[in-house]
Amino acid sequence: MLEIACESLTKTFGDVRAVDDVSFRVEPGSVCGFIGPNGSGKTTTLRMLLGLVQPSHGRATIGGRAYAELDAPARRVGAALEAASFHPGRSARNHLRVMCRAAGIERGRADEVLDLVGLTESARRRVGGFSMGMRQRLGLAGAMVGDPGVLVLDEPANGLDPAGIRWLRQYLRRLADEGRTVLVSSHVLSEVQQSVDHIVVISRGRIVRTGAISELLAQVGGASIQVDATDPERLRQVLAAAGGEVSPSADRGVLVTGLDAEQIGRAALDGQVVLTRLAEVAGGNLEQVFFELTGDGQAEPGPPATSAAHPDTEVTR
Repeated sequence: MLEIACESLTKTFGDVRAVDDVSFRVEPGSVCGFIGPNGSGKTTTLRMLLGLVQPSHGRATIGGRAYAELDAPARRVGAALEAASFHPGRSARNHLRVMCRAAGIERGRADEVLDLVGLTESARRRVGGFSMGMRQRLGLAGAMVGDPGVLVLDEPANGLDPAGIRWLRQYLRRLADEGRTVLVSSHVLSEVQQSVDHIVVISRGRIVRTGAISELLAQVGGASIQVDATDPERLRQVLAAAGGEVSPSADRGVLVTGLDAEQIGRAALDGQVVLTRLAEVAGGNLEQVFFELTGDGQAEPGPPATSAAHPDTEVTR
């Protein structure tokens, strides 16, 4: 299988340095989360990796070679970018058959990947009538056409309902367990926390932290308390009213900071909420870590640029 490597990757658009000396690696057999505020350089980095944007400096490689240097790239790398577009009058099956033909792959593969992403029953439907979630699944099917060893996905959970997000999490884990290399950008931090092995955090074009997600949460995040109750919504209201910082838990219930166990118990008692779990958790949650590493999460404004490979596609920083 192939390793993803970015080495001193830099991209400037005029006077704006959108990506600044970015270096990280993604090993085979792992899911790596690539996170950062809007405008932080995530999409530009992915586009440089895929040969859609030319770096100003540095190098992005897959298995030690630039994307443009790969033999039969569709069989090596599958990509689904957030801005992926589809012909609205073409069926899902025909869209994938066109991709198969372009990549020199048997057209029967289109039905196989439709089945993989749960779109078999919609194979003959025109894509113009697809929901956002269905389009995301079709984009992932397109990425899998060549049965690649590397997956690069930009915001794949956008538009998915809770069942779809759970399906995506399990699917990405299965791909990694098969030895594939998966790099996924996402702003759904609670889902990233449950889905990935490693994390790369970027802010204002620069990498601010990389590493195993478990180590990152333990080193950067403060201690928190995991709480669950028979009435989760009432629990959140009661704890927030008591001054607690409440966020989703990767397991169940919520993670609370700003209150100790006794204060949580008293707040629940006063609010007549029956607790079913109360346990201290080492480290914080990813949302806490994210804001600690990136500050207020606001991106500096900068002009969009256009990819030479895709003149219709706006390249965001």
